[in-house]
Amino acid sequence: MTDSQTNLKTDSSSGPGSDLHLELRGPGLRAGLTNALRDAVRTGRLAPGTRLPPSRSLAADLGVSRNTVTDSYAELVAEGWLTARQGSGTLVAEQAEPGRAGTGSRPRPAPKRPTYGLRPGAPDLAAFPRTQWLAAARRALTAAPHAAFGYGDALGQIRLRAALADYLARARGVYAEPERIVVCSGFHHGLALMARALRARRVRAVAVESYGLDLYRDLLTDAGLGTPSVHVDEHGARTDDLERLEDIGAVLMTPAHQYPTGVALRPERRTAAVEWARRTGGLILEDDYDGEFRYDRQPVGALQGLGPDRVVYFGSVSKSLAPGVRLGWMVLPEELVPEIVAAKGYGDYMSSALEQLTLAEFLTSGAYDRHVRSMRLHYRRRREQLVAALAHRAPHVHVRGMAAGLQAVLELPLGTERLVTREAARRGLAVSGLAEFRHETPESGRGLPRQDALVVNYAAPSDSAWKGALDVLCGVMP
Repeated sequence: MTDSQTNLKTDSSSGPGSDLHLELRGPGLRAGLTNALRDAVRTGRLAPGTRLPPSRSLAADLGVSRNTVTDSYAELVAEGWLTARQGSGTLVAEQAEPGRAGTGSRPRPAPKRPTYGLRPGAPDLAAFPRTQWLAAARRALTAAPHAAFGYGDALGQIRLRAALADYLARARGVYAEPERIVVCSGFHHGLALMARALRARRVRAVAVESYGLDLYRDLLTDAGLGTPSVHVDEHGARTDDLERLEDIGAVLMTPAHQYPTGVALRPERRTAAVEWARRTGGLILEDDYDGEFRYDRQPVGALQGLGPDRVVYFGSVSKSLAPGVRLGWMVLPEELVPEIVAAKGYGDYMSSALEQLTLAEFLTSGAYDRHVRSMRLHYRRRREQLVAALAHRAPHVHVRGMAAGLQAVLELPLGTERLVTREAARRGLAVSGLAEFRHETPESGRGLPRQDALVVNYAAPSDSAWKGALDVLCGVMP
């Protein structure tokens, strides 16, 4: 049966009425309406004492029979969610739960969902190239050999690995042979495989940058690996810290665009990191999460090009296309390939063959390059709009980091970060403070001084939401 939706216009005995959006899904409209109303009362979106519209009016709005509405009202009255009195209409019952009349308790309102989201981590999902992706999927499916529908190679579909080898060499300066590429379900999956392989090698610890996502630090810790910090300053990770750390077999880095501070690893530190890895037999785990997006010049090449024998290169389409595609890759030193394949055999042996073949077609047809170029212009405009709005409305707030990626760091006056994030939440704007990404207090003179800042994702909002989000953001600046 077709789904229905409406804005339920209500009156309240304790204040002005409101419009409540109802969306009815499922095999039956009466059951859908009953469930939607019950949920609205349970979560507090329909407050006690609220008068519901007459059954005839609601039936007309929904395009259903009046009996459907009266039956739904009657069921909820019987359950104790609603009350019906002659001459007073149908109202939301005063008690919060059926069978607990007289307690005076009220339903706890559900947490308010933010109107706008500027938390880092996602691209503009509304810009996913649906038409081009569908066309690539059709071509890939038509051309796929019968063998593609089997269990396949743990390394991934050879057609995708060959396409990635060509693209990564051309766009990111990565030395990549198809035989050294392992397809995975994104960076998280790839890092989990790497952690298992490192533990099998009896590695005890993996160094991490002092600013980054707890998610990946926790993944390594859960695998039984220590995670000492490498300090980060205005030139990226302090690679000289690697010399003072003991028992580390690898270091996880974001050299092209440090996450989340937005700085690039300076050339001499890139060289020093590779020299450390070669001298000690360690590995560099390079997370190239948004390397395609640089707006003021050509993107800096991947660190892997300096040391393909000591660098594990991770990439994915989570920022360039969408995280829901669930495809990533690892470019490995040759010696590591069997170990990663063995680790992969313990869990997700292979990613979807059809998705892999579609991405291969998307790459080889040039559609991926066109999409990245289009999004590069889109995100560049967004960043310029953010910078211009702050310069006009909050000139004392400075934008730090490179003109790159999907997020920017907004430096705030000391002592204001928590106040700003709270006020933003009160106004329906979800933002992240820099403190969320700080792993430890940097030693004096070794890293960035402790400071207050926001990490703002200017890429994620849809075009229709961007102006409103920007207005609220500027409005909460101290």
